[in-house]
Amino acid sequence: MDRNRQRDIEAVYPLSPMQQGMLFHYVYNPESATYFEQFFAKIRGQLDLDAFRSAWQTVVQRHPTLRTTFVWKKLDRMMQVVHRRVPVDVQVLDWRDVPEGERESRLQEWAREDRRRGFNLGKPPLLRLHLMRLEDDLYQFVWSFHHLLADGWSMPIILREVFTVYEARRAGLPVQLPPVRPYKDYIAWLQKQDLGKAESYWKNLLRDAVPTPLPVLSPGDPRSAERAKEEATVGAEISRKILALSRANQVTPNAFVEAAWALVLSRYTGAEDVLFGATVSGRPPELEGVEQMVGLFINTLPVRAR
Repeated sequence: MDRNRQRDIEAVYPLSPMQQGMLFHYVYNPESATYFEQFFAKIRGQLDLDAFRSAWQTVVQRHPTLRTTFVWKKLDRMMQVVHRRVPVDVQVLDWRDVPEGERESRLQEWAREDRRRGFNLGKPPLLRLHLMRLEDDLYQFVWSFHHLLADGWSMPIILREVFTVYEARRAGLPVQLPPVRPYKDYIAWLQKQDLGKAESYWKNLLRDAVPTPLPVLSPGDPRSAERAKEEATVGAEISRKILALSRANQVTPNAFVEAAWALVLSRYTGAEDVLFGATVSGRPPELEGVEQMVGLFINTLPVRAR
């Protein structure tokens, strides 16, 4: 590594287990968009583009994980590299000539191409920012990033800070954000945990467990790497019943829904012992300040229901 690249590096440290899994999927299939994330929002009003760009640059500089890339070739273990400074820009596209009725299809087409473009995980930044100007005072904002950098909990933290800095820039005031812990503190915490104890727990829980087969695409099917999202709205009456049944059985609504999902899996697979994954926040309460940290903390844990 030449001296210029060395001077650009702020820190190098291992990946979390979840990051390792995501990076493995990328190495196995670099063309997959499985962990390519996109956030969409409309911004109405007279947007100060210089202040908006400055706000994003400030927040990227504030959180090391947003200045991170990943290396694995010719190494014994995967590592993440934090760069001292990573320039980011907000690309502005003029869509004011696009008829209102065609905007959504145009956006979806653009988003698909953005996902196909993907990221080179060894080259910063692993995020892109775009503004589509729909009207003189209306913008479509798209923030694309790789899931390796941040989880869903982190997103409102980042956006809140961006607009805090933005408002300060517009008002000509100094930016005042509280200190925040870097993601490497979480990695250090992970490395101090008793992995042997955790391994014994999960081996005991999953002893004799058999993966639950789903009557859908097989792992070898080339379409199995594609991702789609389906949203459904639960009505007020059903929501009230779920809450009432949860309280009556002294469980959380989340536990109730997981139990219902286990019953559905059992019905469609014929298995009386089912196994599925559930995502948890993964933020250890004993790590002070973890609720304001930016990074990938989530974990997917096996849930067994018999």
